[in-house]
Amino acid sequence: MTFPVAHSPESGPVDRGRAFGTRWRTEVRATAARYDELFAASGAGPGQVRDWSLRALDRTAAWAPDQAREIAAIAEGAGLRPWQVAALNARTEILAALRAGGEGECSTAVTLPGAGLPPRTVQTWDWHDRLREAPLLWEYEPRPGHRVRTFTEFGVLAKIGVNGAGLGVHFNILRHASDHADIGVPVHLVARRILDEAAGVGDALEIAWSARTSASTVITVVAFDGERATAKSIEVCPAGVAAVPVDAGGVLLHSNHFLDPALAVGERLGTERPGTYTRLKHMEDRTGDLGAADATGRAHAMLSHGPDGAPVCAHADPAEEFNVRMETLATIALDVAAGRLLAHRGGPCQVTASTWQVL
Repeated sequence: MTFPVAHSPESGPVDRGRAFGTRWRTEVRATAARYDELFAASGAGPGQVRDWSLRALDRTAAWAPDQAREIAAIAEGAGLRPWQVAALNARTEILAALRAGGEGECSTAVTLPGAGLPPRTVQTWDWHDRLREAPLLWEYEPRPGHRVRTFTEFGVLAKIGVNGAGLGVHFNILRHASDHADIGVPVHLVARRILDEAAGVGDALEIAWSARTSASTVITVVAFDGERATAKSIEVCPAGVAAVPVDAGGVLLHSNHFLDPALAVGERLGTERPGTYTRLKHMEDRTGDLGAADATGRAHAMLSHGPDGAPVCAHADPAEEFNVRMETLATIALDVAAGRLLAHRGGPCQVTASTWQVL
């Protein structure tokens, strides 16, 4: 099983978005319908999602006009209204405003091996099992000569990915007491702008600082200039932005709780789903293997199932309601030196050397 792959040769946001929406019309519409179900099950009232999505689109138009144009163009191609595609990009903000439970169980590990070597990375991506068909791999050029490859969902402009400047991003959800319903710039679009514009960690930090957000996330940014590797986890919430550095051993780990001491005071997700702390401890105990030269070895170091261990590799529990039911839908590694993304459909327990899909 592999993910669908989209290649967008168009350099302009309108042409690219319209062509994408037209080519993937069925998939974008199906993803929008699934999210409608999730929002309703999470408590969204009539018209609430539309109003929040229109606000997200307005915030995006002010902060990143090309992104707003691309969202509207995808909607045009798919036969949807712009707010319906904006809702996909703002799904983190909408769920945070609803105080919905079951939000995310992703884990990320980065190692800087030194001696002029690029970062070694791996992450699991957990989401609702009824959205198994939402992800895809997408290659596009926001400007001529600058190639981006991203793992995302149909209609969502970006998530995890790598660009041709030697920079990559991993993406984990967070929750903070400062999250609110006055919808701001979607955090997925912060990741998109970093991929489109940043050549280093400093650039990524400036972009994150410039966005007025209403929900929280951590974007772990890794970069390699051919000689030196760098990495920081950029924790974003309405209360502020913090950069968590690698430790003394060149290791940077993140699950779904804040690590910055100041922002951690407002931690919300960890209080509701304390397994995030157990997963981080699991990774701390496996740092040697998480720095393996091959992506398969790194994925296997992630492997842990509940209830006896940290459920880094999650499998859906059919007894749970679908809006809180989680599954590891993807395992992803980045090769920033080559500008490549490696994706496996499913959790670490299914990874072999031959199951990686390379974009």
